[in-house]
Amino acid sequence: MTDIATKFTGPVFTPDDPGYAEEIAGFQTAYTHRPAYVVGAQHGQDVRAAVEFAARHGLPVAVQATGHGLSVAIEGGVLITTGRMDSITVDPSARTARIGAGVRAGALVEAAARYGLAPLNGSSPSVGVVGYVLGGGLGLLAREFGYAADHVRRIELVTADGRMRSLGPDDELFGAVLGSGGNFGVVTALELDLVPVAEIYGGQLVFDAPLVDAALEAWRSWTETVPSALTSTIAVVTYPDIEPVPQSLRGRHVASIRIAFDGPGEEGQRWVAPLRRIGPRLQEDLRTMSYAESHTIHSDPPFPHAYAATNALLSELTPRGLSALRALTAPGGPVDAVIDIRHLGAALRHGGPASIDHRHAEYIVRVITGPGEGDSAPAGLAKVREALAPWTIGHSLAFLYGAGGAADEDQTAAGYSPETYRWLAAAKAEYDPRNMFRANRNIAPAA
Repeated sequence: MTDIATKFTGPVFTPDDPGYAEEIAGFQTAYTHRPAYVVGAQHGQDVRAAVEFAARHGLPVAVQATGHGLSVAIEGGVLITTGRMDSITVDPSARTARIGAGVRAGALVEAAARYGLAPLNGSSPSVGVVGYVLGGGLGLLAREFGYAADHVRRIELVTADGRMRSLGPDDELFGAVLGSGGNFGVVTALELDLVPVAEIYGGQLVFDAPLVDAALEAWRSWTETVPSALTSTIAVVTYPDIEPVPQSLRGRHVASIRIAFDGPGEEGQRWVAPLRRIGPRLQEDLRTMSYAESHTIHSDPPFPHAYAATNALLSELTPRGLSALRALTAPGGPVDAVIDIRHLGAALRHGGPASIDHRHAEYIVRVITGPGEGDSAPAGLAKVREALAPWTIGHSLAFLYGAGGAADEDQTAAGYSPETYRWLAAAKAEYDPRNMFRANRNIAPAA
């Protein structure tokens, strides 16, 4: 242990060391990594030394910043935790930010907001930016600006051979890294585009149980009319009767429509007027807000918990599809789940450097449940995928949570077109032939 620890600036832990359990803990609590060694990286050279150590000893490597996206837990091997690598440098004239591997979305939003700029972040301020971007990055203003991964300018990456690489759009590995969720190495820093957004109009409209079906259909029809500057989702959830939930929502089965509009409040009011006609709201907080407040639109749970999820990218959202979904997930139905449907299209259809396919999908349906037994998938998730199969064109690997036992090659391949998957597998064979980076929805090296 002493010999290993001397190679690193940051702390090193083994299972018997004080602080080990705290270092491996993350937002996902259904299971955790159980590495033989944990390296709390302070900078890129710590990451490089950890990868070189793992390569010499034939060990797999996993990476964790926040643990939100933990999908396949490592047993043994080396876990590199990057939370200490939290530097942010904003260049307001170039509209870019350079971030370390451990930066969280909320910190980047705050740093950019000082200059009237915004990153293309998602709904939760506690998510690690690098993991989010490597998964594609489907953000609050995705219909206007597209995937966050398509707005990366530079990647600093340690590959399986221990090389520290600086990648730009002209490098073959650049596009492979973006959208593949950590299959090609450990990202130590990213340079990202920022967008000139200081304020948005947004918030939630929440409807009680008798109006849930009407809200689903009204939102479905309404999304066919809205501009690209407006991105929205609808969630159907039964709130538990517990303290963190607002008193007005405890124990209720509701539909919550979430709005993010990059435009003046008066115009936003006009766009949401048809949704108000659905009926009385249990809660409504639509307003013009600073972009730094944008995390309040979804109000994602801030506390670690156990969960699993699947998703389906749909060519269209039909009344028949909604009925099939409700038959399974309504109160008393066979699947106890939170349903989240996101409107896609617009700028998300545009090509970019990232290895993101199924860009012609118009909606993504996410189904979030409690965890299954061990690392198995809850039975209800397969029922939902089967019900949506007539409209499904693929799925997003970034929104497959938990259920690591189901993470086989077929599941990973379904996240891409056959051509893209063959290209990624060939790149994997070149840059990680021993599949060192496999604690993920894994792309196996081509034979």
